[in-house]
Amino acid sequence: MADNYEEIKAKYPEKFAPEPVIFGHIRRGARIFVSTGCGEPKYLVNALVEYVKRFPKTIFDAEVVQVFTLGVAPYTDEKFRYNFRHNAFFIGNDTREVVNRGAADYTPIFLSRLPELFYSGFIPIDVALVQVSPPDRHGYMSLGISVDITKAAVETAKVVIAQINSYMPRVHGDGFVNIADVDFLVVHDEPLLEYEASVPDEIARRIGKYVARLVEDGDVIQVGYGSIPNAILSSLGNKRNLGVHTELLTDGVVELMKKGAVDNTRKVIDRGKTIASFCMGRKETYDYIHDNPSVEFRTIDYTNNPLIIARHSNMVAINSALEVDLTGQATAESLGRVFYSGIGGQADFMRGAVLSRGGKPILALQSTARGGTISRIVPFLKEGAGVTLNRGDIHYVVTEYGIAYLHGKNIRERAMRLVSVAHPKFRPWLIEEAKKLSLIYKDQAYVTDEGGEYPEHLETYRTTRTGMTVLLRPVKISDEPLLKEFFYSLSDSSLYRRFISTRKDMPHERLQEFVVVDYTKQMSILAVLSEDGKKEIVIGVGQYLIDEDSYTAEVAFVVRDDYQNRGVGTELASYLVYLARRNGLLGLTAEVLHENRPMLYILEKMGFKTESREDGVVRLRLRFSD
Repeated sequence: MADNYEEIKAKYPEKFAPEPVIFGHIRRGARIFVSTGCGEPKYLVNALVEYVKRFPKTIFDAEVVQVFTLGVAPYTDEKFRYNFRHNAFFIGNDTREVVNRGAADYTPIFLSRLPELFYSGFIPIDVALVQVSPPDRHGYMSLGISVDITKAAVETAKVVIAQINSYMPRVHGDGFVNIADVDFLVVHDEPLLEYEASVPDEIARRIGKYVARLVEDGDVIQVGYGSIPNAILSSLGNKRNLGVHTELLTDGVVELMKKGAVDNTRKVIDRGKTIASFCMGRKETYDYIHDNPSVEFRTIDYTNNPLIIARHSNMVAINSALEVDLTGQATAESLGRVFYSGIGGQADFMRGAVLSRGGKPILALQSTARGGTISRIVPFLKEGAGVTLNRGDIHYVVTEYGIAYLHGKNIRERAMRLVSVAHPKFRPWLIEEAKKLSLIYKDQAYVTDEGGEYPEHLETYRTTRTGMTVLLRPVKISDEPLLKEFFYSLSDSSLYRRFISTRKDMPHERLQEFVVVDYTKQMSILAVLSEDGKKEIVIGVGQYLIDEDSYTAEVAFVVRDDYQNRGVGTELASYLVYLARRNGLLGLTAEVLHENRPMLYILEKMGFKTESREDGVVRLRLRFSD
């Protein structure tokens, strides 16, 4: 033992009692708290279990409470069923089985509310087993990577037993504990538990790419637990001036700090500080946060308080889920009647982001599970599932197939948007189920084969001759409301010029012809102005329909009246010509009213030649071989 420990031992000899004496203070029926996740004191836990093996009649019916365990849970073994019963506030891989067969308990609760249960005595803590850094010259030790609810447990427990471990980093913030406030000390050095998310695969990278579109420079981010959120962080390396206010600090956040993407300079509160409550990562991450003034760990009733979260401008909460249904409900805690994880802090952060000025609550998940055999987007959540996020909590749902914005959308619109980001092989099933449940139109059409899969690679940004930047993208099956709004915004003359018809209505049956597209047979391109993926405005629509006999296509386009003469039509026409050439068509044709001089001008500029004029209609052709 080092000299400073000898000095402490001389001052507090009673705190360094032999382990049998220390554990002898645990009464029968006691409630024992164990630190969270990677902060779990492995040696203390195993020493307690060994003590029970040696003295099996000393501890009976003790309740072990913990937020999250990474597997150091020998007290869940069947042979200790009369000694310990585990009570999890969040279920991990190694406690899931015992919870679901009734051999352990699960307490569903927002993590932000847990400290209050300790302080109020509603859940009194008899013994706290924690892990701390070595004391400084003032006698203060740090709870290091597990402050969360651990600080509340230390302050309320009748007996505090602390394992001093030189591997535990000293982290600034709320996690300091003085030796005088600890009842027993056990000095034992051992490497901390480490958590490394699985290496991101291509699916995770695609999800991260979409989320990166929604995260802007200067945003304050929170990213939840799991491999998908960690992959998302790796997609944010090119952002600047990001802030962090989160419950969980991961390797991914630290990498962004090292790259300079996170500097916290634009935060409204806790400026200059990365704020978290606990850490699960690798040793390199623990070394980085050791005595780092730019990182502060606060208690979880601060980090997860929705009112604190909402004080941040541009708060972006990024979390995941097990299932999302077509109405916008999500579960992150159970699969039907099977308890899987827990409420955790997800709801706190998502609701805080909703209340934040400029905030964005984002739910990111892979579209399938179990090797692609089941869809995570389902008609309705399974019976018994816990609704972690209700229909008002979720604004964005992101999968590897795109972004679905749900806020302010009706059930039919939500269902169609979620179908559009589901895995293609499950979309026909989802549409048929949605029809049966009357969530969407009973006659909703769709394309079943690969011709109906959205060609994301065709999305492109163009700048018009007047300097306006426009997104040109293929139409989606969920775009019917946008197209309805667009067509009804057109003047009577623009409608007549586009359709060469006096018909002015655009019912659902007719709109389907524009949004249900087999991309191998036709192309529909929208000119879109968008705002953070929230609100899209269609200002132009261009189409071509392939004639399979001649392998040419007829082209047409129309621009909203208030955006005409600004170069939008030119960009639409030129892109359609490019796509037709790229797809190997032999040429394009068009029928245009003689009075429609702007469209004639654009087509002639593209190389279209007039073939005939009849009844006020000009027929033009562009041969790619010319």
